[in-house]
Amino acid sequence: MWAPAATPAAAAELRRAGYPPWLAALLARRGVRDRAAAELFLRPGLDQLHDPGELAGMTAAVERLLRARRDGESVAVVGDYDVDGVSGTALLAAVMRACGLEVVTILPHRLRDGYGFQPAHAERAHRLGCKVVVTVDCGTTSARAAAVAGELGLDVVITDHHLPGPELPPAVVQINPQQEACTYPFAELSGAGLAFKLALALAAACGRRPPVRQLLRIACLGTIADLVPLTGENRVIAAIGLAELGRTRSPGLRALAEVARLKPPFTTDDVGYRLGPRLNAPGRLDDAGSALELLLCGDPHRARQLAAQLDALNRERQQRELRVVEEAREVFLARSSPPPILVAWRRGWHRGVVGIAAGRLARELNRPAILLGLEDDSATGSGRSVAGIHLHRFLAPWRAQLERFGGHAQAVGMTVARRRLETLRAGWEEAAEAWREHLAVRRYEYEIELAPGRIDRRLVAELQRLEPHGQGNPRPLVKVCGPLELAAPPRLFGRDHLAAQARGADGGRLRLVGWGWARRQEVLAGGFEVLGHLELDRYHGGVVLRLLDGRPYRPPEPQEAPPAPED
Repeated sequence: MWAPAATPAAAAELRRAGYPPWLAALLARRGVRDRAAAELFLRPGLDQLHDPGELAGMTAAVERLLRARRDGESVAVVGDYDVDGVSGTALLAAVMRACGLEVVTILPHRLRDGYGFQPAHAERAHRLGCKVVVTVDCGTTSARAAAVAGELGLDVVITDHHLPGPELPPAVVQINPQQEACTYPFAELSGAGLAFKLALALAAACGRRPPVRQLLRIACLGTIADLVPLTGENRVIAAIGLAELGRTRSPGLRALAEVARLKPPFTTDDVGYRLGPRLNAPGRLDDAGSALELLLCGDPHRARQLAAQLDALNRERQQRELRVVEEAREVFLARSSPPPILVAWRRGWHRGVVGIAAGRLARELNRPAILLGLEDDSATGSGRSVAGIHLHRFLAPWRAQLERFGGHAQAVGMTVARRRLETLRAGWEEAAEAWREHLAVRRYEYEIELAPGRIDRRLVAELQRLEPHGQGNPRPLVKVCGPLELAAPPRLFGRDHLAAQARGADGGRLRLVGWGWARRQEVLAGGFEVLGHLELDRYHGGVVLRLLDGRPYRPPEPQEAPPAPED
């Protein structure tokens, strides 16, 4: 179903403030209410970052680290194995060392350890002579590991943004804006964002002026890749971090961009689809240590070696992921109709790729998906949700029946005893029947409606004022008015991708590209109209519409259409 997006009442106030109707509507839909808020949104700057000291637990955490610095105690930084955890670990470890602390880094191994801070990590930190453990992007559900650390005489500081789980030991210092005791003005920071905050607070307490913009190069990687809302402080972190990525002299970041065949200016898509997957690949398939080494690497030759390793691992990850997607799709489509929540498991599915495979199937079939790799007595995997369904909240009533569970609204991770799988799947499917109506029709709300002749580079440049895009600030969805027709047969390329040129009734032409659209090219036969996102083609020049949906052209019904950008 296609429908024009509603225009909030705040758009009228923004029009009165001098913003053109199309921009006023776009800003209002993103929560902007007046000129002051619009200026902050359109010009993200360092002055919009909040004081790290407002985070609950920050003062106690900094005091403990200052004592470790004074007494020459070693600190173990325990991160997660994904981009958010690895980038946050790199950032925090670098600043701690610059402040004079002795630091060791510990990252979990996905297959041996599983997710997050584990008792084995506390024991390893103890063997290495550490007196303090600081977690990054994990720990808020690690009550057992925190207890073991306490028994071994280690103090624990948790920095995490996931939803809190079992109560932590009282001696633990926790920095997590999701905890009830925290009144910090922005609760959606990523793990890397919280590591950035702790780094700033520690540096200030040590009398140092940290290179804030350079640190944001690293913080933006976790912020963008972890799919937290790109609003508020996250928008500032992403915007400035992306700009700084284009100016980096870091051998590791430069080598990573080179193997990904990227050149500045960088976008959220570059991080989400090119840089992020390569940094994620080691932790998904083996040991995330090579990704951490790359981010901290100062030797160009070694950086190129590491980037090549990450690139090769990412290709292997893609192959494994494709296998899981194809096999899981067969399972779901073999049923008379797909259930409202997709749950499957199989021996041989690598637990490092089931999460991204679940995300692909959730988008394709428009319903939450949970995929698990089956082992002897248990299954471990991940789930991904769709718009409007809070997956963590939905699954929380079954927490006691899961061996491990954590996550947030759109993504969860879990380990399940094999004997419980069938019962849990049946229970989840039954409870999810309440979503049937919500999932029955895939709804698209477009924000701009244009004839192809109105689309040019100037328009795209105006729309770029809204970047960086992500959750909470999606790319504006554009309806290109029909009837359109193909100017030539479409060209297929890559793995089921399509490129074509459309011609409109107004004589305008528009290049189209559709990822995975080789199987949908019949939509473009005859007269048609399309939805998609406008962008500049950095490789071939000009404007291109990245296809999201298409349908046969039909004359419009009388209704108020979203405003089009003015000439």
